[in-house]
Amino acid sequence: MFIDLKRFKYILFFYFIASYVLAQHKEESGVNLPKFYRNSMHFGFSLAYNSTDFRIHTVKNSSFPDTMINGTTYGMKTIYTKSEPGFALGIISDFRLQEYLRLRCTPNISFASRNLEYTLENSTRDSLKKYTKSVESTFIVVPIELKLQSKRLDNFGVYVIFGGGYTLDLVSKKKAIATGGANQLDDAVLLKRDDFCLNAGGGLDFYLKFFKLGLELKVLQGSRNLLQPNNNIFTKSMEKVNSKMVVFSITFEG
Repeated sequence: MFIDLKRFKYILFFYFIASYVLAQHKEESGVNLPKFYRNSMHFGFSLAYNSTDFRIHTVKNSSFPDTMINGTTYGMKTIYTKSEPGFALGIISDFRLQEYLRLRCTPNISFASRNLEYTLENSTRDSLKKYTKSVESTFIVVPIELKLQSKRLDNFGVYVIFGGGYTLDLVSKKKAIATGGANQLDDAVLLKRDDFCLNAGGGLDFYLKFFKLGLELKVLQGSRNLLQPNNNIFTKSMEKVNSKMVVFSITFEG
């Protein structure tokens, strides 16, 4: 069975942090922050590690555009994406709806980078050209989520979250570098600025002496086609590009 090693690292790190905090709880006596969720609202902040990627819908093979490189015609053979690690900083506003149901707004600024890796092939299939287009983003992410939490077990609890949000890419308008020719092999792949995403995930709550520590893993799936039309083979080989992100967060709430 295939295992995504990058996501496995999140799970392993998540496990060791949880094991450490649980071990600390065993050494303590009493219940910490017994009235924590009786207040109508509370606030906090988060530190996060993210892995951002694309979901690509390519054009049909018969419609792949060709381009001229040093007098030879090349067509698109493959397009792959490669995610790069990023990080985010955010604030948390948490509002009580019911005993075990919370409404959360967790705006954050997120830094991310992805690579689009292209392989071009000539008509006789004896020559390949490889190109990598790096797409860097600085996101303002504004999620609105519902948090369904379990009943506390001493100083421990679990929860699931689901919702959606708005994403603004502050560097999406970065201009492509044009070569002046029809091929524009040096052009960047441009993305639209605005996106809307669906979020889902879960986490663990640890009630410490002075604050609540949370460990959270969630997935964000973009809903809009982010691809901006451009006159180069790299953009014309794709019909649709959606964003996706896996986020591991450590939250501090008091």
